[in-house]
Amino acid sequence: MLSVTVNTLKPPFSSTFLNSHPLPLPLNHSPLPKTLLKPISATLTPSGRSQQHNQNQQLYQPFRPPPNSTPLPSQFHSLDTATRLDILANRLGQWFEYAPLIPSLFQQGFTPSSLEEATGISGVEQNRLIVAAQVRDSLAGQSTAIDPELLASFDTGGAELLYQIRLLSGPQRVAAASYIVDNRLDAKGAQDLAKAMKDFPRRRGDKGWESFDYALPGDCLSFMYYRQSREHVNQPEKRTAALELALIVAETEKAKSRVLEEIKGTSEGKGDEGVKNGVKVPVVRLKIGEVAEASSVVVLPVCRGEEREREILEAPRECRSEGEFGVVVAEKGWKRWVVLPAWDPVVGLGNEGGVVVSFADARVLPWKANRWYKEEAILVVADRGRKEVTADDGFYLVAVDNSGDGGGEGLKVERGSALKETGVKECLGAVVLVVRPPREETDNQLSDEDWE
Repeated sequence: MLSVTVNTLKPPFSSTFLNSHPLPLPLNHSPLPKTLLKPISATLTPSGRSQQHNQNQQLYQPFRPPPNSTPLPSQFHSLDTATRLDILANRLGQWFEYAPLIPSLFQQGFTPSSLEEATGISGVEQNRLIVAAQVRDSLAGQSTAIDPELLASFDTGGAELLYQIRLLSGPQRVAAASYIVDNRLDAKGAQDLAKAMKDFPRRRGDKGWESFDYALPGDCLSFMYYRQSREHVNQPEKRTAALELALIVAETEKAKSRVLEEIKGTSEGKGDEGVKNGVKVPVVRLKIGEVAEASSVVVLPVCRGEEREREILEAPRECRSEGEFGVVVAEKGWKRWVVLPAWDPVVGLGNEGGVVVSFADARVLPWKANRWYKEEAILVVADRGRKEVTADDGFYLVAVDNSGDGGGEGLKVERGSALKETGVKECLGAVVLVVRPPREETDNQLSDEDWE
């Protein structure tokens, strides 16, 4: 509400008159002498709504990084702000020595962007230095004595390496750091190692998991390559390359034997895969957070296993990304979708008629049932572009029709040989992948005290 007050000598003006009759401006003439006029003062009185808005604005505070958990070296305590900025700008000293200066400047009011302008250190590098310094301090503070030479190996260019193992527990960090130094890993190698060590407990129950030692970084890395090889079913060169890497990094004889069996093909036909005459359908377990960590993904429409053939035929056949932001666009609307990592078997299916069928359990699969078949729901990924039943050892998605009306009573996976015996020449799509759900109980293998 706008309140206007006019101060004059005479005659007196009431504020009520001015509020109900706004004073016309400018005045062409006035009955009062100019000497009697005083300046008009206007003040803005905020209403209740605007006062609440102002209070909300006052509640907002710019982002401030958390307090520095890495102590500031004693030689920096007495330095003023300008000197600290100069040390960072010129990288004076070891990286882990001047890294604590960054959060100390944050506490003085600097933001990542303003600190970048003053020192030339980008926000990404600021975060890397802070976290790497904390990882280095955690290594030095382990209860078990750590070799000083190991820490010294990270004095030059070690921030990028130590940053990669930030999500590991304290003992895991020591083992990973030793492995990085002994094998001279670069940042990408350290990242793969950390991912393999963190992911290993989540893969409990996967084929071959028991043959690898969780306590050894090399075995964790070997199992990651071993698992990747099983995803490259239709790409023999990538499969062989992954197995060769798995054999090179494996540390235990048991792990090496498992990889050699896979290379020689002696393990084909075992486990929970549908295998016949060398043709495989990969069965993979999706881990929690795997989609978020994937560099590329595939978006596919989902149908229920109890639905009929009509739903499979009506599901969108094309889903693509458009524009700079990669906005996902489907050719038509659909109720249910799933996002999967761009594994080799499903790459390209988003634009070529891929579809996913969700089943309540895995008893619809036409191979030997294991215990988990009755306990877990599954997703079956099929390629609708491959409808012809050609291979006896292939697996195909079909509609089950026991009612005689041709509409079907549900969906099922069948072997090509079984379909040919009944005279079926076409199906709804060839099965390319079976996905098992994440298991929460395997995501917390470490106790809380193991984590920094």
